[in-house]
Amino acid sequence: MKTSKYRLLALLAVIALVVAACGGGTTETTEAAETPDTPDTTQADTPDTTAAATDDGGGDAAAMPGTGVTVTMGRADWSTGYFQAYVYQALLEELGYEATDPALLELGPSLGYLSMAQGDFDFWVNSWYPGHMSWWEPELPDGTQVGDHLSAFGPAPDVAGGFAINFDESVTGEMVAGGLQGFLMTKTFAEEYGITTMDEFNANADAIAAYDAQDPVPGNGIADIYGCQESYTCDNIIQNQIAFGDGTNPWDSIQQSIAGYDAMFAEALAKVTADDPMVIYTWTPSAYITELRPGDNVVWLGVDTVLDDSNPTGQDGGEAHSQLPGTAAIGDVNCPASVDNTCQLGWIAADVLVTGNTAFLEANPVAAKLLSLVVLPIIDVSLANVAQAAGADTNEAIRGLADDWIAANRDKVDPWLAEALAVAG
Repeated sequence: MKTSKYRLLALLAVIALVVAACGGGTTETTEAAETPDTPDTTQADTPDTTAAATDDGGGDAAAMPGTGVTVTMGRADWSTGYFQAYVYQALLEELGYEATDPALLELGPSLGYLSMAQGDFDFWVNSWYPGHMSWWEPELPDGTQVGDHLSAFGPAPDVAGGFAINFDESVTGEMVAGGLQGFLMTKTFAEEYGITTMDEFNANADAIAAYDAQDPVPGNGIADIYGCQESYTCDNIIQNQIAFGDGTNPWDSIQQSIAGYDAMFAEALAKVTADDPMVIYTWTPSAYITELRPGDNVVWLGVDTVLDDSNPTGQDGGEAHSQLPGTAAIGDVNCPASVDNTCQLGWIAADVLVTGNTAFLEANPVAAKLLSLVVLPIIDVSLANVAQAAGADTNEAIRGLADDWIAANRDKVDPWLAEALAVAG
């Protein structure tokens, strides 16, 4: 119990810092983006419904605007996004929709956006912008781009070549600036070699040699850091960061290990527990930082020069990998490179937003309205991730966490449902 309590307190402390760094205030609005009518094979919402939400957010299911409409959901293939997907599924069901289990269609971003654009599924809630903007750029067989068929709810990312016209900036968005991310290093190793940034690590031959002797590929003269799972997009971004280095010279003593993330995390945790050196990319909201605890057994590393849109490795859509400004107010205990309480992590705090197939959203304005209104607190998502890590990790259990969250937040949920129903007339 003591360990669990410590992990929870550590999580809450870090998440509070993230909220402070990103500006925790949110304002819900009622305007959805206006888009022209587009034919779709999905049954559209009936505009003449007389349904109205009841006090518990329900109502007569037969009269609900979603009755008879199947919504095909997808979800990204990282477990820290499962809870959010089930919240949206449950809310759509309250409006009468038959929303498929998101677990039935689990995809990485590269295939996810392509499939969504082609109408294979209707939406997901796991977009991380601006990084995921790179997947809007591929060309389809008909000559259009993936992004021509997508719309998102929240602020448009400021990236070169972005499809900002397809972002509804009149709404708050699911978790704006909610995705704090960066590199963690074993604290004792960082202190032993005086390392506070990735650039210092790359330039310290003694630290690189000591690290290489125990890293995932020992003896190659390179520090093999635990990076990101292939297809998550962060793997592509890290490749660009390594090539970019300080903006002039690459991090030529560092390379990324790409494998299943949870397997890499388990190895990293074992190394930290044994006081061995390791560096791993990770993110919040998640339960990962309840075990790798910044300021306790690890520290966030700074990055001297934040990756811009120069795309040094020439990846398709790599201009969207820019991480400027790449700072967060997380303090010098968590990040020894901090100056005036601000750490230049080298990663932007990503906007976690809903993205959908535009034709589906136009054909189903009630569903689209609901998707545009939901805002999830970072702390609540993190607590759900902690519960998953503690054993509530089956799809049924995670759906239960979503149902519990909805029951405890009817004061937020019921107005969203009522506002969505109002679109039906």
